[in-house]
Amino acid sequence: MSTIPDLSHAEWVKSSYSQGNGGECIEWAPAFAASGIVPVRDSKEPHGPSLGFQPAAWSSFVSAAKAGEFGVV
Repeated sequence: MSTIPDLSHAEWVKSSYSQGNGGECIEWAPAFAASGIVPVRDSKEPHGPSLGFQPAAWSSFVSAAKAGEFGVV
């Protein structure tokens, strides 16, 4: 049994921090969070790989990023 979800029909949401200029931006597929995984991918590579995070881990990451805990990258 595969633990990798089929993301071929996922609805991806671009980060609200996107500048819309093709720079560093991520997308995530929120509908999968209820199944225990949050898929995340590089918006510039929509057919490339994605990473999967547990919902609690993703929430912690987003909170830390919003709080500026990672500095300016």
